[in-house]
Amino acid sequence: MVHALILFFATFSAAAMGVMLPGLVNMTAAKTSAQKGRVNGMLFSTGASLVVVLQAYIGVLFSKYLYRNPQVIDSLLKIAVLVFAFFAVYFFMAGRKKKEKRRVRTAYFSKRKSFFKGMLLSALNILPIPYFCGLNAAWNVSGWIKFEWTDILVFVFAAGMGTFGTLYVYVVYFNRLQERNGSFTKYSDYILSVLMLVLVIITLIRIFYGGYVN
Repeated sequence: MVHALILFFATFSAAAMGVMLPGLVNMTAAKTSAQKGRVNGMLFSTGASLVVVLQAYIGVLFSKYLYRNPQVIDSLLKIAVLVFAFFAVYFFMAGRKKKEKRRVRTAYFSKRKSFFKGMLLSALNILPIPYFCGLNAAWNVSGWIKFEWTDILVFVFAAGMGTFGTLYVYVVYFNRLQERNGSFTKYSDYILSVLMLVLVIITLIRIFYGGYVN
């Protein structure tokens, strides 16, 4: 029992810190909350966190393989560059085309779209896979996790909950910010575009100057 609690809180904390800095998923969660309300932001975060659970599981399964084959991680980083570059252009164009009038949609379809959008963007953000892979390796060395179903279930559940916890903070904070002055929604697409460019630069640096830190 104590072992499971240590594993849960360690993984929960690491997953929460992993999405603490502004990124594609958390900033889109904030944007969704500011534009469509807190409920849609929460549904977006739920969809994103469910995908993180799967990514954490993949990280566990391939932890040994990825660390014995660093070229695979290099390929993941190259794919991430393309994804971030695409979204940099996408959000920039979306910011230019944004109109003052918004189309009115039914609550059902709006909420469903937010949930699946969270799943889609989280799936496109493949960097958590090597992150959880490294985390699993570190916990394994520390003796906190073994390749047993109970440990794996605790690990992936804590990863999803930690991610959701941080996304919840983004949703609540930016929703309140939007209610106060409304400035975030106006410039959210440009903010995301700049952020994607920064992520492209950071990922390129990781590829050309050291790759992934083992």
